[in-house]
Amino acid sequence: MTPPKCSSLTIAQGKRIPKLPSDTSIYVQGSTSDLYDRLSKETGLSAARLRITCDGKPVPNDKKITVWVAPYLCKPGIYLHIPGPQIAWRTVFVIEYLGPLLIHPLFYFLRPYIYSGAASPPSTLQTLSCITITLHFVKRELETLFVHRFSNVTMPARNIFKNSVHYWVLSGLLIAYFTYSPTSITAGEGSPLLTYAGLALYAIGELANLNTHLVLRNLRSPGGTERGVPRGLGFDWVTCPNYLFETMAWVGILMINRSWSTAVFLVVAGVQMAAWAKKKEARYRKEGGGKYQKKRFAMVPGVW
Repeated sequence: MTPPKCSSLTIAQGKRIPKLPSDTSIYVQGSTSDLYDRLSKETGLSAARLRITCDGKPVPNDKKITVWVAPYLCKPGIYLHIPGPQIAWRTVFVIEYLGPLLIHPLFYFLRPYIYSGAASPPSTLQTLSCITITLHFVKRELETLFVHRFSNVTMPARNIFKNSVHYWVLSGLLIAYFTYSPTSITAGEGSPLLTYAGLALYAIGELANLNTHLVLRNLRSPGGTERGVPRGLGFDWVTCPNYLFETMAWVGILMINRSWSTAVFLVVAGVQMAAWAKKKEARYRKEGGGKYQKKRFAMVPGVW
């Protein structure tokens, strides 16, 4: 079937959008990204602030999806609305990881001023805890800036508070306060065998997690929103090996510092990642079709 040269789209709106035309035309061979850019110019608003839906289905801002291919745009009506205050995903990640990245070195170096009776230097386990946790979040910041490619440009600005509580409070203040205290279990002597095993597990988890993120990055073109079927280390075992390897790294940290506060963060983070992994498995099955090999376990082989 030969597509028509252009499509006329009737535009509806919820909250009044100044300068929004009642209809617009676009070449059907053009991408949905072109449609966003056209409406952005006509309304004077950034394309990142616009959301287009048709028959209740979101229309992605994607350079690789044409108006003709997208069946929901073959109909004449689209619905355009402006979400509330938005913030870039990359900015949110940078801010939430910045908390523990700053908090742990501050607690480590300011021990004499934070705790009474902390005149003695930090223990070997406290030093290793500070190094491993700080390096973990340095890695996360660098991945955010140079590795991750986000399918959505922005998220609601209010999410930054919810996300920051998880990292600033749980992995930052909670772990730091009870790890660097002179009375904490981490201030004592540890088992060399347990410590070395923890360091090995931490290193393997971090490197494997980085590899997984690089695999996921290469599934998406710069600025694109397409999703591919990931393959490589760990993807034959579970849906989300990045969560599996992240959990391994934090188990390694727990073996080093042996603090209950680290265990609390590990449990909370593990439950959250397990929920995300289940959702990703469902999405892969829906979008991947025959190309995707269904996984029995989403995050931990033999468990979940």
